[in-house]
Amino acid sequence: MKFKPVPPAPDEFGYVTRVQRAVPLVPGTEDDCCARLMNRLDLPSRDAARTWLTFLRALELAEETPSGYRRTDREPGVAGCREAFLNRVFAADAVRDALAAEGPLTADAAFEAVRERVPAWERHRDTEWTDAWRERVADLLDWLVLLDAAARTGGDGAPRYRFA
Repeated sequence: MKFKPVPPAPDEFGYVTRVQRAVPLVPGTEDDCCARLMNRLDLPSRDAARTWLTFLRALELAEETPSGYRRTDREPGVAGCREAFLNRVFAADAVRDALAAEGPLTADAAFEAVRERVPAWERHRDTEWTDAWRERVADLLDWLVLLDAAARTGGDGAPRYRFA
């Protein structure tokens, strides 16, 4: 199963650990877990909390049980999260592969490289789907940097990303 929601990448990996620790050990409803994330992490909205909860599931740091959501016993680590990210987050591997094949890319160029991977139903449900997917690819690139699968390079204008 591939997960789609991706929050903006934090400035440091330790934040992922903080988010995981905010998820209860004893399963709770989605509403309870989102409220807990919002309170403990000062997230701006329930949607932001729900995105993090789903993303933690993708990283195998939280799980949905018949009783609700709970944190897993898996310790957050860059290598383990990178593997789960590439295997379980939709288009993460395609963005990484585009960097490997085409060299340093801006976020816009990376989007163009993976544009055809966007499902047809996504393209048809929103006439401005390209804006959302450009933002999504930019978030994926930032996560690849945080998880040591890519590097951001300086320069004039938009940042460029390269395969690491």
